[in-house]
Amino acid sequence: MTTITTTATTTLAGRTALVTGASSGIGEAIAHELAAAGAVVVVTGRDAVRTEAVVTAIREAGGSAEGAVVDLAGHPDEVRALAARATSLLGGHVNVLVNNAGVYPIGPTATLTDADAEALWAVNVRAPHLLVGALAPAMADRGAGAVVNIGSWMARVGVPVAALYPATKAAVEQLTRAWAAEYGPAGVRVNTVSPGATSTPGNADSADALAAMTAGTPAGVSVRPVDVARAVRWLVSDEAAYVHGATLDVDGGIVATRLS
Repeated sequence: MTTITTTATTTLAGRTALVTGASSGIGEAIAHELAAAGAVVVVTGRDAVRTEAVVTAIREAGGSAEGAVVDLAGHPDEVRALAARATSLLGGHVNVLVNNAGVYPIGPTATLTDADAEALWAVNVRAPHLLVGALAPAMADRGAGAVVNIGSWMARVGVPVAALYPATKAAVEQLTRAWAAEYGPAGVRVNTVSPGATSTPGNADSADALAAMTAGTPAGVSVRPVDVARAVRWLVSDEAAYVHGATLDVDGGIVATRLS
């Protein structure tokens, strides 16, 4: 489990949140950040031990959290059941949904396996679609809510041997815009946070590649999960009340700039 540094604030006091893929990496940091700001958080993951470890760490830090184990690549009814379970755990309503869970198998287009292609679709696109469909209407009925989808800097850059993963993240950005139009008039704000090359436990063996990839950016180093988490925390707070359908790049400038 990662040591998490959070921002001291109470901007989310009284809110409830579901964060998918929160048993490690970016999702773990988001769960900690939202809980530290006062939200009650449902932490989801595929691994029961890691999921419970994050829940325990949040509680030990003074926050409120519950855990839910789910495989988002499973049957669609399992994803809908997650929405129902989270609603129950959170006292009958979910104020905040963070669609963070994602898989990222890459490789030449001709050799990407059918299983990897199915997982990319199911986890990165279908699961957010199902969860928004299950939770956003109730947010709209209450007149308030926030959805943040986690995208990727790769969604707007052509990268060799990585076609389908970035395509799923481009889909996420478009879903964000469509959902902002669909639910925004009822008070539900939908936005994307797009991380750059981020150092997480899942890519620890690629530290040298990340360093090389980010050396030429204005930031000069890879993104930290907490940087992404703070952006999410701001977007779901009242401070971002007029932000609808946006993609917020937290990428050290990797997409927008070229230094040489």
